[in-house]
Amino acid sequence: MGHLTAKNGYENLVARLNKFPLGAPPSETLYKILGLLLDEREAELVSKLPIRAFTAETAAKRWEMPVQEATDILDSLARRALLVDILKGETTHYILPPPMAGFIEFSMMRIREDIDQHSLGQLLYQYMNVEEDFIRALFFETDTKIVRAFVNEPALSQPEMLEIMDYERATEVIKGADHIGVGVCYCRHKMSHMGKQCDAPMEICMTFGNVADSLIRSGYAKRITSEECLALLNQAYAHNLVQVGENVRNEVSFICNCCGCCCEALLAAKKFGTTLTMATTNYLPQISHESCTRCGKCVQVCPVDALYWDQEKSPELLSLKEEMCLGCGICVRNCHFGALELARRERRVMTPVNTVHRVVLTAIDKGMLPNLIFDNDALASHRVLASILSAILTMPPAKQLLANEQIRSKYLAKLIGH
Repeated sequence: MGHLTAKNGYENLVARLNKFPLGAPPSETLYKILGLLLDEREAELVSKLPIRAFTAETAAKRWEMPVQEATDILDSLARRALLVDILKGETTHYILPPPMAGFIEFSMMRIREDIDQHSLGQLLYQYMNVEEDFIRALFFETDTKIVRAFVNEPALSQPEMLEIMDYERATEVIKGADHIGVGVCYCRHKMSHMGKQCDAPMEICMTFGNVADSLIRSGYAKRITSEECLALLNQAYAHNLVQVGENVRNEVSFICNCCGCCCEALLAAKKFGTTLTMATTNYLPQISHESCTRCGKCVQVCPVDALYWDQEKSPELLSLKEEMCLGCGICVRNCHFGALELARRERRVMTPVNTVHRVVLTAIDKGMLPNLIFDNDALASHRVLASILSAILTMPPAKQLLANEQIRSKYLAKLIGH
């Protein structure tokens, strides 16, 4: 194999990840986490990989080693869910997933004995819940959110049920998936190693499509049918869990069933007093004070404390912090007196078309579009470049201008009419 640099392999890997929109701020805690997941040589090798899909031949060329040796290393990493492997005909393509939602979550999606998961859970708690740099970078440094909330469909009135878009329905994501896997909830599993987990179901983390297929083949998820997955969704509703999934319209790769006491995004929302940690649904609860009995159930079940009793009003009235509301509808579903009803938000929430669209938007927000294009050899791959340009052409004019400012392309300027 080729010569490794003298610099620490874990530092090289983190530096590599941080060239792209979804990185991980350096931290001694992060290096310890990576040290549990892969050895230093593997970290050095992964630091040389493209972020977008690649083949063993590509890796072998970058690593300066025979293709079979590279394949063995890649397959070992895929078996540990550090890479996602996708079968396309006779060729395996590999993708380096981001830290979150990606290999950090995958590391805790099953009970395993090949690593010290107790130490890993405690380190993840330190990095995610005590140190703030990663959470701030993950949720607050871009207008484009990684995840979005789904509405609890039983909370919708009949007229709203008829009007809701398919991509807003968790049930439609489940029914339309080619592959469905279920794994252990990363958040509650991590909290269990801190003695802080709740009694919500653990094996209820849903993955779909190629990601699910890869996790199933590597033993990190169990293959289930759409009927079994819909039954799990009903179980999640019964435990008042919020459905939080990938923030795309097409080919959603995961839906988590989240509680307000363990979920990273919901905890961050409460900690920082804003739901800017995720994209909300297109709904808000409307309060009928005449029907409210002040039983308090809605206040109790809200996962982000958006409902409260306004003590400045006499008598105290049920009130809503709209800036905190996810629009999930859990409060509506738990009100048995008709005091709450979901209604459309005045302004519709924009959802990226697919993963490429979302990642390109994030790259533009962070001024990192050149990294996304040139580091992935996109100019040598018409398919990759076409997908990035197609994503840019679907964006609002302001985002298109930002994109062109970052790459200064006469070709793109012509396409967007500037």
